[in-house]
Amino acid sequence: MKRTSWSSGLSVTADGVGVISHAGAIAPRLLADQVGLAAELSGAMARREFIPIHDRGRVLIDVAVMLADGGEAISDIGVLRHQSEALGPVASAPTVWRTLDEVTAGKRKKIQVARARTRRHVWSHLPGGVPASACAGRDLGSTIVLDVDATIVVTHSEKEHAAPTYKRTFGYHPIGVWCDNTEEFLAASLRPGNAGSNTAADHIDVLGQA
Repeated sequence: MKRTSWSSGLSVTADGVGVISHAGAIAPRLLADQVGLAAELSGAMARREFIPIHDRGRVLIDVAVMLADGGEAISDIGVLRHQSEALGPVASAPTVWRTLDEVTAGKRKKIQVARARTRRHVWSHLPGGVPASACAGRDLGSTIVLDVDATIVVTHSEKEHAAPTYKRTFGYHPIGVWCDNTEEFLAASLRPGNAGSNTAADHIDVLGQA
C-alpha cells in the first residue's frame, strides 16, 4: 500500500522532543491504511455525486481508533482532532454523527463486505497461514473456530433500548462473535438488557454476520 498523505514523513522517536499525548492512536490508524481497510470503507460509504470534506471511510476509522484509545462518547473524537499535526484533519463530532446517520442497512452490508475483504487480504499474508485453534489441548488444524458470547453491560441512565437484566441490573445484553484462531472481534448484536442468553434467533443472526 502507498503511504497516505497524513502519515508521509511520520517517524517515531524516544528522545522526548515533540512529544504528543495518545501517541498509541497513530498505530491502529496507520494499520487501517496499510492493510487497505480505510480504502475499502471509503468505497462502502461512497454516495453518487457526493464528495464530502471528510472522507466517510476515514471518519469510521477514526471512530474505531477513538474507541480503542478509550473514548466513550462521540465528543471524544476531539482527542484525535487535537493531534492534527500528526494525524491531519479529523472530523468534528457533528460530522461523525452525520456519518453514522448515513450508515443504512444497505451500507452496513457493504461495510461487512469491506471488512471481510480486508480480513481475507491480511490472512493471506500471515506467515504459516491462519493460526490453529486449540481445544482440550488438541490442535484443530485448519478449522476456523467462532466463539459466541453474551455479556451484561450496565448503564446508569435511561439510554435508548436499555432495560432491566436478569442479574437485577440495568443496561444491555449484547452478544458477540470472535475468531478464536486470531482473537479477532467479528460481529455483535446490541440487545436490550432483558434479551435472553440462549435466544436461537439472535445466535443465528450474529453468527451469520460473522
